[in-house]
Amino acid sequence: MSNLTNRDTSIGTKIRESLQADCQNCFGLCCTALNIVASSDFAMNKPAGKPCSNLKDDYSCQIHSKLRVNGFKGCTVFDCLGAGQQVSQVTFKGQDWRQSRIHADKMFQVFPIMEQLYEMIAYVAEALSYQVDNTLYEQLLVQLEQLQQATELEADALLTLDIVAIRMPVNALLLKTSEQIRTHRVKEKASSKLNQRGADWMGKKLQGKDLRATDLRGSYLIAANLQGANLREVDFIGADLRDANLRGADLSTSLFLTQMQINAAQGDRSTKLPSYIKRPAHWK
Repeated sequence: MSNLTNRDTSIGTKIRESLQADCQNCFGLCCTALNIVASSDFAMNKPAGKPCSNLKDDYSCQIHSKLRVNGFKGCTVFDCLGAGQQVSQVTFKGQDWRQSRIHADKMFQVFPIMEQLYEMIAYVAEALSYQVDNTLYEQLLVQLEQLQQATELEADALLTLDIVAIRMPVNALLLKTSEQIRTHRVKEKASSKLNQRGADWMGKKLQGKDLRATDLRGSYLIAANLQGANLREVDFIGADLRDANLRGADLSTSLFLTQMQINAAQGDRSTKLPSYIKRPAHWK
């Protein structure tokens, strides 16, 4: 890659791989703070701020090993990237929401904000793991530091954050990162074929296809057959991969892939995943 820096990319890789949920140090925030609508993913309605009926006193789930068979597939898909334990142990210093209603309401409002900050940190950290040009690298470092500082704010300060305004510069940097990586990795493909942003590929048969470096941001890949497809350097930000067949597909160097996207898809032992993505337990 000409004009690209040879900086050490391990800092981004280490941060990205460290962003893992630690449910034992969280007060069941995803089971309480979030709104749930009865659907194929959830077997009941639950308003935000109300504990799930399956949440035990020790904040564990009484049907954790049987979530999918009991109609709670959505729970096995969710991943807070560590936002839950940050809110529980840092923002609220280990004081759980059962202590007071006011305390609980504030914690439940903060959690979705922290979750979005962690999502952006994950994307920016991943971008730093790539060989990008010097200017972009420095901009990403500054953005990462700002996001990390935001996660350390007190609850009241977090509630005043304008998440939309914060996302704008982050998105601009991620777009630049995607363009640099995809352009330099696969030069032989026509640019018109690489831009499939927002494409409706629901149920589309794409098994064995070479889709390297395709921009699939915000695309609909629900139940698409991508078995054995080459998905290296594909930009997956915002793509809907629910029930997409990824068996045998190569996503080892896919861009901005999340655990939730993979958890929602279908795969097997032959599916190649990035180092920071865990193979879902429900994949057969």
